[in-house]
Amino acid sequence: MEQKKKETAVVYKQQEIATEIYDMWITTSLAAQAKPGQFISVYTHDKSALLPRPISICEADRENGRIRIVYRVAGKGTAEFSRYKAGRRIDILGTLGNGFPLEKAKGKRVFLMGGGIGIPPMLELAKAIARNGGSEMQAASVDIIVGYRDKELFLSEDLSKYGKVHAATEDGSAGTKGNVMDAIAAEGLEADVIFACGPMPMLRAVKKYAAEKGAEAYISLEERMACGVGACLGCVVKTREVDHHSHVNNARICTDGPVYAAQDVEI
Repeated sequence: MEQKKKETAVVYKQQEIATEIYDMWITTSLAAQAKPGQFISVYTHDKSALLPRPISICEADRENGRIRIVYRVAGKGTAEFSRYKAGRRIDILGTLGNGFPLEKAKGKRVFLMGGGIGIPPMLELAKAIARNGGSEMQAASVDIIVGYRDKELFLSEDLSKYGKVHAATEDGSAGTKGNVMDAIAAEGLEADVIFACGPMPMLRAVKKYAAEKGAEAYISLEERMACGVGACLGCVVKTREVDHHSHVNNARICTDGPVYAAQDVEI
């Protein structure tokens, strides 16, 4: 298992790809060990901000030693990141979290589901499933269902290289009007295995849907994180199994997750 480490990385490039959504490539040695569903913690230069910001890994370019993160400006820390230019030094900690269980996808009908800022981790996951498909008999059939606020469908073109993209928008300006579950119903989609990341109402709906359909579901609860390193206890989730350290039905998402089998957590 790779050890997490803190290092000073360098911004390779950055651009705004939708309103308040930024796409940053970082040159870092952590690219070599990044797995789909993991995240990094990014430190601000503002000394009044004690805790780093956990941001999911969107892509890992192992050949060139770069990680891509796509994030929404949500406060002072991410606003600072959005102003970084190429060449800026940036302190990061990673790689963090357990990632998605890729082996579950082999030979199955798979949904990759992302809502809002839960969309970025679906890209590295889609790439990894395509890469690990193996023979035609083992290749997964992938539908990518993504939910947006409006017609700014960031990352949809990148995702379309690895599966059929089905978009839903809250305002109906593109794709199905509504959410990801509405898109599944409207297009009559079916899956054996679901990988999902997004806001909590979406993950609750995914868990319920999977239980009704007899599908396996693996959900990333990264929305619930604060520090990302297990220090603040702001991301505790109730679990079905008793934690063998604390002997209670709780787990810290940043250290034990962020990906869980949906039936194993109470959300």
